[in-house]
Amino acid sequence: MTVDLAALAAPFPADAIHWRAQSLTSDGDKAMALAYIDARDVMDRLDAVCGSANWQDSYTETVKGRLICALQIRIDGEWITKSDGAGDTDVEGEKGAISDSLKRAGVKWGIGRYLYNLGNVWAPCEASEFNGKKKWKAWKPEADRVFAAALAKIAPPEPVIDDGQWALITSLIASTSTNSVALCEHYGIPSLKQMTVGQFKDAKARLEKRLPKPETEQKEVA
Repeated sequence: MTVDLAALAAPFPADAIHWRAQSLTSDGDKAMALAYIDARDVMDRLDAVCGSANWQDSYTETVKGRLICALQIRIDGEWITKSDGAGDTDVEGEKGAISDSLKRAGVKWGIGRYLYNLGNVWAPCEASEFNGKKKWKAWKPEADRVFAAALAKIAPPEPVIDDGQWALITSLIASTSTNSVALCEHYGIPSLKQMTVGQFKDAKARLEKRLPKPETEQKEVA
């Protein structure tokens, strides 16, 4: 089978992204946040895009205790392997090292790679003090807005409609005597050609509700 590599690399829903605190500011009111996904999300993405029978993972441990994940995907009948590893299993634990190495190997296939484009994200947090040092305790509610804004900056632009969708929306506009200029202003676009797929779906649903009822249906109602 042919694998849609773009689908593998597609962004995850915002609620699938978790944020781990790293260094704190000196006063402890903000922390640098590292975005990550769970290993289960990687497996679900592989199942959805490749099919559960078309990918497999195996693990080997180096002499220094580093766990390497070999992530294989069957493409056009051939198994292609990409590998990466996690840190010392004595430090991370075997289960944590397996999860981390799978996620890192997944990045080689594009899964979650876009999160590396976030840069430094500093978010409001609560902190406690231990031995004179500030330690992260919890994210403050307003941190959610910071995370959402950070993800929005790296989100790929939504694709615009193709010629077939343009022809359909143009036909619906004519059939419903809709003002195309007003419709473009409603969606904040300069022309129908710049309508995104999401806007097209919304406009199509709205316009179809305004289509005149067939004559047979009108007679039955009468």
